[in-house]
Amino acid sequence: MSEAAGVITEISGWVVRARPAIPLALREVVLVGNERLIGEVIALERGAATIQVYEETEGVAPGDPLFATGQPLSIELGPGLLGGVFDGVQRPLRSLAEAEGDFIGRGAQMPALDREKLWDFTPALEAGRDVHEGDILGSVPETPALAHPIVVPPGVSGKVSWIAAAGPLRITDVIARLDDGRELTMLQKWRARVRRPVRERLVPDAPLITGQRVLDTFFPLARGGTAAMPGGFGTGKTVTQHQLCRWAEADVIIFVGCGERGNEITQLIDELPRLVDPRTKRLLAERSILIANTSNMPVSAREASLFTGVTIGEYYRDLGYDVLLLADSLSRWAEALREISGRLGEMPAEEGYPPYLSSALAAFFERAGRVVTLSGESGSLTIITAISPPAGDLTEPVTRHAGRFVRTFWTLDRQLAAARVFPAVSTRASYSEVPAGVKSWWSAEVSPQWATTREEAMKFLEEAALIEETARLVGVDSLPERERFLLRLSDAFQEGFLQQNAYDANDACCTPARQMTLLEAFMHARDEGLGRIANGAAPGVDFAALQRMKTEPSS
Repeated sequence: MSEAAGVITEISGWVVRARPAIPLALREVVLVGNERLIGEVIALERGAATIQVYEETEGVAPGDPLFATGQPLSIELGPGLLGGVFDGVQRPLRSLAEAEGDFIGRGAQMPALDREKLWDFTPALEAGRDVHEGDILGSVPETPALAHPIVVPPGVSGKVSWIAAAGPLRITDVIARLDDGRELTMLQKWRARVRRPVRERLVPDAPLITGQRVLDTFFPLARGGTAAMPGGFGTGKTVTQHQLCRWAEADVIIFVGCGERGNEITQLIDELPRLVDPRTKRLLAERSILIANTSNMPVSAREASLFTGVTIGEYYRDLGYDVLLLADSLSRWAEALREISGRLGEMPAEEGYPPYLSSALAAFFERAGRVVTLSGESGSLTIITAISPPAGDLTEPVTRHAGRFVRTFWTLDRQLAAARVFPAVSTRASYSEVPAGVKSWWSAEVSPQWATTREEAMKFLEEAALIEETARLVGVDSLPERERFLLRLSDAFQEGFLQQNAYDANDACCTPARQMTLLEAFMHARDEGLGRIANGAAPGVDFAALQRMKTEPSS
């Protein structure tokens, strides 16, 4: 890379055009200018290369050199990812800050994974064994919360002629040698925009339990499924995702801060290392990864950040773990696509977004799923994305197109958030296409009456919403006794079931069995009250007791 591979001819923000002196490949990583800013070739035509640069291009001028790497944008995979904080192209932000201070200079490069750290490697097989892609060679304790199997990379197979003995090794040290001379290390690299291979894709057969009643009971998300969470400013998208980070039943948590405000990401980086994981009773950082790309960072790196996160998620899925990827927000990612497309001079589609917005969203969401890995293990990757539609408009392109590719839609309501009801999920504007396997899981593991009781509760909430609309016109006092009772029970249901207190030890997370108990209590109160009213008596329902149930210790 010492000799220039071309000359820059034109600069438009983060889009640079160059005249290559040697052949370049589409999606090849190149280094731009004398500061060697990292970029990626996104178009080749008539002897010219178009490059999107992942850093600020201020100071780069026509005539500056272009350097080729001969490699596509690839993600480093191996021990050392957990607990890390990376930018959109997987530069380790903590390590760069230690080396350069609070302000990272342009062109700063550093391997994503520490090359000097020693890992306590334990072999899982002996020399002479035939191995195939996905087979486990050994393992290291990546963190006290998670063991890290070292597997044969995709596309590699052969007979092991030598394997390292147990002991401390670096990720670049040879841990196994095949009979054809190929050497294997703990470090793998994979193209960010290419799906990792699996043996089989499975139909989801269980829900991802989040501990949030309104989500698990009314709008469940399958393990290995996809969900979108649209909501206007101040509706609690980030707060809800932080709750999911802590309570969702996943082995590995990946949080992609895509175009969010710097103070929010800074707060997350500051608080995450100190949060206690309720699952392991250790630090949550021991099984989480943060991809940070704030709103003041180059938009091209923002566009890459989702694929960086999902590639890491697929890797841990292939190790046999259940992975949860949270992206905040999909709207900022789409805005990056729009800005890059505009600088490329492409013909805009609706609201200025590129015509390939839908296919770009599909390429991201399709990487979720529950699979049989190459080693025969079961693993899953679940994707939840927040969406920030302008003015809360759910008909705008990003929200509408995302709705085509997800089966669960959690719509956040501004009025609920203003009333301090969190999670502020609208039961009327949300939906979940619950797979049959998820219904079977609830019936087998929690209660055979789950589907029936859930459907009754949904009908009750819909009826109460219609009564509330009538009450706004004629007044509550003008309503019959039955409607007044249902309206009051609806208020109690919102307080005692839909709303959760993240600061209450008994209410922050609710198990499926407890969710069913609370739901049955409210439905029993409804039936009891309506029966008494039909007989001419008072409802006789203790609303305060119903609302207190959620904070009472489990028996």
